Amino acid sequence: MTQTHRQSEQLQTLMQSGQISGSLSFSGTMTKEDEEMSKSALSTFRAKEEEIEKKKLEVRERVQLQLGRIEEETKRLANIREELDALSDPMKKEVSLVRKKIDAVNKELKPLGQTCQKKEKEYKDALDTFNEKNKEKVQLINRLMELIPVFLLLLILPDFADSSWSLLLMLLEMLCC
Repeated sequence: MTQTHRQSEQLQTLMQSGQISGSLSFSGTMTKEDEEMSKSALSTFRAKEEEIEKKKLEVRERVQLQLGRIEEETKRLANIREELDALSDPMKKEVSLVRKKIDAVNKELKPLGQTCQKKEKEYKDALDTFNEKNKEKVQLINRLMELIPVFLLLLILPDFADSSWSLLLMLLEMLCC
């Protein structure tokens, strides 16, 4: 809207509200009193309009200041967030490194565990074989201990010297069976 159009609308508003008298002469001209009243109303209106504009400017300035502060705080928050991310990133990196090391150790341990189980089984088998052979050795030693007195007896008796070997063989066969 243009300023003259706005002023005429404001003047009509003032006239409707009763601040300016509506007494116009029949010739369409205003009286001096009406002119003075309209001028004072117009100046009052303009003063109020200027005051409103000043308040608008003040409010705009305050809003701009607040927006400036908000932008500064937003930047500060972004910097803080970046610093926090920088602090947490090394932790994340360390955690991922530890996880990778754990995975690598687990990969190494799996075949070692299998090898260990195989070795334990082999050890058990070898131990069982050893125990069997040991029992067999004990049995043979016991047999030998049984045969030694008989052999010594044959050696002591000279009359039986020729037949001692055959007798010894016969006794061995009897003991073994």
